[in-house]
Amino acid sequence: MYAQSIPRLLPPPSFPPSLPVLVQEWNKSPASPPPLLPLSSPLPPGVQPLCPPVAEPERESRQSRKDIGAGTARGAAAGQRGVVSASAAATEHLGEGMARMLEGPVPEESEHRSQGPCAGSCHAQRLLQTLNAYRLSGTFTDVVLRAGGRDFPCHRAALSAGSAYFRSLFAAGQPERALAVVSVAPVASEAPGAGPGVAAAALAVVLDYVYGAGVRLRAEDEAAAVLALAERLGVAGLREACASFLEGRLRAANSLALRRVAAAFSLASLAERCGRVLRQAFVEVARHADFLELAPDEVAALLADPALGVAREEAVFEAAMRWVRHDAPARRGQLRRLLEHVRLPLLAPAYFLEKVEADELLQANRECRPLLLEARACFILGPEAGALRARPRRFMDLAEVIVVIGGCDRKGLLKLPFTDAYHPESRRWTPLPSLPGYMRSEFAACALRNDIYVSGGHINSHDVWMFSSPLHTWIKVASLLKGRWRHKMAVMQGQLFAVGGFDGLRRLRSVERYDPFSNTWAAATPLPEAVSSAAVVACAGRIYVIGGAGQDGVSTNKVQCFDPEEDRWSLRSPAPFSQCCLEAVSLEGTIYVVGGLMSKIFTYDPGTDVWGEAAVLPSPVESCGVTACDGKVHILGGRDDLGESTDKVFTFDPSSGQVEAQPSLQRCTSSHGCITIIQSLSR
Repeated sequence: MYAQSIPRLLPPPSFPPSLPVLVQEWNKSPASPPPLLPLSSPLPPGVQPLCPPVAEPERESRQSRKDIGAGTARGAAAGQRGVVSASAAATEHLGEGMARMLEGPVPEESEHRSQGPCAGSCHAQRLLQTLNAYRLSGTFTDVVLRAGGRDFPCHRAALSAGSAYFRSLFAAGQPERALAVVSVAPVASEAPGAGPGVAAAALAVVLDYVYGAGVRLRAEDEAAAVLALAERLGVAGLREACASFLEGRLRAANSLALRRVAAAFSLASLAERCGRVLRQAFVEVARHADFLELAPDEVAALLADPALGVAREEAVFEAAMRWVRHDAPARRGQLRRLLEHVRLPLLAPAYFLEKVEADELLQANRECRPLLLEARACFILGPEAGALRARPRRFMDLAEVIVVIGGCDRKGLLKLPFTDAYHPESRRWTPLPSLPGYMRSEFAACALRNDIYVSGGHINSHDVWMFSSPLHTWIKVASLLKGRWRHKMAVMQGQLFAVGGFDGLRRLRSVERYDPFSNTWAAATPLPEAVSSAAVVACAGRIYVIGGAGQDGVSTNKVQCFDPEEDRWSLRSPAPFSQCCLEAVSLEGTIYVVGGLMSKIFTYDPGTDVWGEAAVLPSPVESCGVTACDGKVHILGGRDDLGESTDKVFTFDPSSGQVEAQPSLQRCTSSHGCITIIQSLSR
């Protein structure tokens, strides 16, 4: 019976007569270590030693020869003592070597020490192979690990060397030190879904690694269970192997499950890869059952990701509704929270009417009604609605682009006929159709319902042109009632307002209102004070006219505010500057003012009527282009303090308060149009 348990890498030996008795005693009492044969016992015939015998010191050999010369009996006794002494020296030498291996790095060998066939890593590998063979055959094992109904005979010394947990368990003074069987049960929270079979397989992999047999993983659940068990047992090195295996098996179908594993064990690389797959293959991920079992926080975080890789926002809406309908009674209360992260203004209007507003769950939920009204307002008013949910996601075919129209060249002598669109994310310029026969400057440009309107211009022009985004062409619309240039336009309540300006003789107080549905201009309530080259911007339901040159040509610091509900103008807190050739833009309820050769970006809060300073520009400019795109303020071109047009571009990020230089314009320009619209990148 015992001969069958000898490792196959050694031939079956013939045993001394006393060995079967020792084996029987060990079988009766497996908790105690088996008795060892005397070190002087000869090896059975046919069995080769695992290592060459340790050579005795020369001094010991000479002493043995002297003893043998003294007499046969005395020499035989001395010879026997010499064999035992040599074996004891070899055992002591091996024990010291194992101690050094457990305590730390082995010191370098002396240059004069001979390198035998078992030295270095080759020797260590042979020892591990033999020790693993002993484990598999149950030879010299002194403890049994039990997991998933399977028993794994092991060696306490090997477990202590490879596992911090077992090192502590078997330490002197611990009551568990005398245990013959140690149960290794899976922890459900560490490896979800790890049943008895997976637990046993995980322990087998961990033991293979501890005994130097390598790591063989076959499935994701097994790798997760191995990772959990290795972390609990304190087996170093398996973490990287399991993480690498899981990264190689990552797919859209298992990305959510592996993300949970990465979070549980702080695997940063795996977590980053899972996040990338979730974003890139969101539509496929949302079809799997794992998506339906996500917690509300996890679903909301996915839907809110601006880098979600979807071509159409309809896919995001359908994923949210599918999750809610999976358990409608319990989840209908999460509808408002999830819809806040669905960009309803990006849905096709027909889809919105047929699928969203007609949905029974949404109709029954009064909390969702403001979101539906916001989407309707965006369909009617376009970007004027100012909804953050109207911004396209980063990897959609649609994206916010900055359109630069015309302007003056470096010296201000030539009027530029170019119209180009710039995509900040890809830093790519795309030429657009040029304004027909329109080579002028100091005109006003504005976006209404994602179409671009250009009005007036030098000298005293009445013309108004519209660039239709869907048709990708320029269309001439109704002319201004009064020709003007150095004026500005703003959008309020779905209508265009042309404010102030210069007609060649005097600054203007007049304000005109354009209705795109009737294609007509009408006079509106005039300004309290005439200005030209002022900053004009719509924010929080009002129009603000900041600074500019007055009737006497002197720059002013006055802020004129128009309330369309009351149809009247009023003065607000004066600006901390008196300048003209200004530009302003509204972003998330705050007005940002630049230009006028000022070195600072100023802010104005309409709610508190308070001015502030946001940042310092690297160089002052005037008559520049300013627009909001991707949550940042973009400053393009303009004239420098030498009166020359520039091609410099800067961005200001309100979240960080930083101004950064960007790639230059294609050409130097000033007094140009600068507008943000949403456009298809594949056009």
